[in-house]
Amino acid sequence: MTSSTSRRTRPVLAAVAVAAVAASLAGCVTNEESANPEGWVSERPEPVAALQDLLPDDIRERGTLVAGTNPTFPPNQFKDPSGKIIGFEVDLVDATAALLGLDVTYQQQDFNLILPSLNAGTVQLGVSGFSDTDERNKSYDFVDFYTSGISWAGHPGSDIDPQDACGLSVAVQKGTYSDTDDVQVKAEECAAAGKPELKKLVYQSANEAATATALGRADAMSSDSAVTDYAIQRSHGKLVAAGDAFDTTPFGWAFRKGDSLVPAFAAALQHLIDSGDYEKILEPWGLTDGVIDTVTVNTKETDQ
Repeated sequence: MTSSTSRRTRPVLAAVAVAAVAASLAGCVTNEESANPEGWVSERPEPVAALQDLLPDDIRERGTLVAGTNPTFPPNQFKDPSGKIIGFEVDLVDATAALLGLDVTYQQQDFNLILPSLNAGTVQLGVSGFSDTDERNKSYDFVDFYTSGISWAGHPGSDIDPQDACGLSVAVQKGTYSDTDDVQVKAEECAAAGKPELKKLVYQSANEAATATALGRADAMSSDSAVTDYAIQRSHGKLVAAGDAFDTTPFGWAFRKGDSLVPAFAAALQHLIDSGDYEKILEPWGLTDGVIDTVTVNTKETDQ
């Protein structure tokens, strides 16, 4: 997947130096470097009876939900140094659930297993930076909470155009929109046109994709714009934006198709927006470009 940073024939000291540099750079984009951002406060609004009335009886009585998440996608969700799952998406879910009188437990899963787990009933919602696409909402319902595009990052001084990327190596997180719909499609187009290969490097996490790019193992990375912007901020100049965001689409929380939790979460999120708490949650994360005024479900406005 990636080239080796050292060979057995190199001096041991050189190998140690390379490892040290790699560790230093990895720390620039790892999800364990820091926890919540400066100015972060926990927003846990009081339950609203009218919103609680929208819940199914069994959920309201139980008072808890299990969310499937893959905490490798900062700033949406990642682990702090103690191992707690945090992130702006987690903050929004917790605050929305609080309005419904619910607590949410986060269950770490492989990204590709979260949606099947909804169907199996082992989790009640998917919280993992899901792009609400036409293909996905054929089988699942999404309560949209933020607007994000796809953004690329490269090395300082590079002249990378995401729309003309043949001949480059591009790092992505496995199973994400960048993997399946952005870089994969571009790679196929390069091949069909007989142009130099666009090599897709697939990693298990957004952190690994960003680190690989910072280390020079990839020419660029592709991810959701919030994730790419966050990686650039924390790379200490090792990564820079490559072009503008494109393929703008909402992030959505995933539910089983037709789940009665959907209207309850949509109404509670709209209440969070109207109260001003939504923007209060996003501001410390530096996420203001993708804020929404009106909640949509499967990218369509509801009757709220």
